[in-house]
Amino acid sequence: MERPDRHVRGQIVDGDPPTLPGDAADPPVEIRREGAVAWVGLRGSGGRGTLDLTTKIALREGLRRIADDAAVRAVVLTGNGSVFCVGQDLREHADALADDATHAWDTIRDHFNPIAASLATMPKPVIAAVNGTAAGAGVSFALACDLRLAAPDAVFHLAFPGIGLSVDSGLSWFLPRLVGYGRALELLLRARPITAAEALAAGMIHEVVDDVHAAAARIAEELAAGPTVAYGAIKQAFAYSATHTLADALDNEATLQTVAGITEDHAAAVRAFLEKRRPAFHGH
Repeated sequence: MERPDRHVRGQIVDGDPPTLPGDAADPPVEIRREGAVAWVGLRGSGGRGTLDLTTKIALREGLRRIADDAAVRAVVLTGNGSVFCVGQDLREHADALADDATHAWDTIRDHFNPIAASLATMPKPVIAAVNGTAAGAGVSFALACDLRLAAPDAVFHLAFPGIGLSVDSGLSWFLPRLVGYGRALELLLRARPITAAEALAAGMIHEVVDDVHAAAARIAEELAAGPTVAYGAIKQAFAYSATHTLADALDNEATLQTVAGITEDHAAAVRAFLEKRRPAFHGH
């Protein structure tokens, strides 16, 4: 993450840092606050962008803390150097298979699933700044974010079938909803590298930008100045409607509109409208 920062290991508020595995001098996940924006940098084991156990735990717990921190009103997920995230550390995976082939897969429910769910259900906007190569679960995590920006040289590898595996980390949910069932299946069955331009054309990402971190920072700062509760309610409404009837969705919208409608942000926005000025939102 090449941005000036208040650099704290796995920490987003002042105070004692949480206890996480790994070397504090070379953390697998870098979390920092810039104003109301939390930056989450995936370094992985040795800065390689791989998801070993230490990285997965740090990312899972870091996202949970961010979700609960009212001072954070937008999130940026990015990588390190030329790598965004290349998925499971296969050396560690090979050792786990040799030790216990059945329980080697516990990591999906214990780590990968909670990470994907945290990104998708985060009660504030999440931006993926795909700075380089994304593979396997790294693609899943990017697609779990609300907005996805990519550098021109970013490449997406749907690598699961290449190592004899199905999909995980929510890819079966996110990809078809973004590009359509037929296109998603074709991309996975052929499993060829997808350039940033191709990902944009397919609908996997929203924009290709030369300086992905600067663009992500600009958008995140705009969103962090917005009605945070309303943004969270919109995300909930969309997720709910995907698996419910129209009648259910209408009822859920009414419930969520009440949640947003009793916030100070809504009251302030109504006053601003009547006074013919721009509203100032405070996230509550």
